[in-house]
Amino acid sequence: MTDKLTKTAITPSTHTAPPAKFSHGVRKGNLLQVAGQVGFLPAAEGQAPAPAGPTLREQTLQTFANVQAILEEGGATWEDVMMLRVYLTDVDHFAEMNAIYNEYFADLKEAPSARTTVYVGLPAGLLIEIDALAVLG
Repeated sequence: MTDKLTKTAITPSTHTAPPAKFSHGVRKGNLLQVAGQVGFLPAAEGQAPAPAGPTLREQTLQTFANVQAILEEGGATWEDVMMLRVYLTDVDHFAEMNAIYNEYFADLKEAPSARTTVYVGLPAGLLIEIDALAVLG
């Protein structure tokens, strides 16, 4: 008989419950999948999630913080991330997002991961979403 690896849902205390039946992150064995995160500020009891601000910079930095919270809760760091997917609502934001990305990860020895960037529709006011796949160990 083979042992099945346990799948563990991850929701840091900084995050509100997802709006549908999914988890902010899921870890199974040495894999950690971070669901798409947006630039919502940390959860405040009794209040609806709110974006960090109207600018791409504010939302991107908060989105990175939200992804990092899930990575840490799941036992991972940016060094464990193998793949990042960035979803932008406006093609004109690509260069600015790259500049913020390079600044944010400037202290890492190597690039944090492979990356894909696509253009999508997001709820009103949201400019960016990021998901990540980390492999631990």
